[in-house]
Amino acid sequence: MTTFDPKELTTAKLHSYLLSAVAPRPIAFASTKDEEGNPNLSPFSFFNVFSANPPILIFSPARRVRDNTTKHTLENALATKEVVINVVNYDIVQQMSLSSTEYAKGINEFEKAGLTMLKSDLVKPFRVAESPVQFECKVNEVVALGSEGGAGNLIVCEVVKLHIDEAVLDEKGSIDQVKLDLVSRAGGSYYSRAKAGFFEIPKPLSTLGIGVDALPEQVRNSSVLTGNDLGMLGNVEVLPIKDEAFTKKHHLQDLTIEEKHKKAQSFLSFGDLVSAWNTLLS
Repeated sequence: MTTFDPKELTTAKLHSYLLSAVAPRPIAFASTKDEEGNPNLSPFSFFNVFSANPPILIFSPARRVRDNTTKHTLENALATKEVVINVVNYDIVQQMSLSSTEYAKGINEFEKAGLTMLKSDLVKPFRVAESPVQFECKVNEVVALGSEGGAGNLIVCEVVKLHIDEAVLDEKGSIDQVKLDLVSRAGGSYYSRAKAGFFEIPKPLSTLGIGVDALPEQVRNSSVLTGNDLGMLGNVEVLPIKDEAFTKKHHLQDLTIEEKHKKAQSFLSFGDLVSAWNTLLS
């Protein structure tokens, strides 16, 4: 067995070991607003529930390892003392991943990820309408664990109202874990699906994905493509150029729009984003 002294490892290497070994981790899909009222949405896997009375959830936006900067979620929580924590199930995992792209301050990740802003009852940040369970929270305190890159910041949240989609409840009114179909985070690009095991999602571009809001209207409003499909399609830096040779090879000129969308969806199921886009643009 190989043994390490944490102090002798680079922060990046230690971070990688910790995230790969302490897994899978639940995901806090945290919605906040800044002091000007601009919405922000970002996922965090340093997260769990720590008390039922009072109901306390804690998540930790860490300082960035590469440059020791802080994230908008942390800045907003400190400024406004409110947050909504939405759970992430398989139906929205691609959109959640897209939202983790580091867009500039003031950019609305709800729009970029193609998710719906739902007004909260007791706090100002929006809920994610597509999330099956949403927790409206007041921030009780923020505990900084350090001042260097990689240091966490524990955001201690008290739940003041929770919302549960009836579709994930059983006949006794309890949450059915199979219906809920949660996903969790592991190391690298890996996630775990509660009822199916591990699967992989490529990390969002280190540049900027165009986002669901920038997709062609016909694609964005498709009756065939799912939210996950749109999340994958939105994670490109620029729209591809139409490929006439691809169109002729696959006889796409003879297909209806719905048939093209179904064919593109099939390509996406195999992770073939290029062929999916070539199909949609034909």
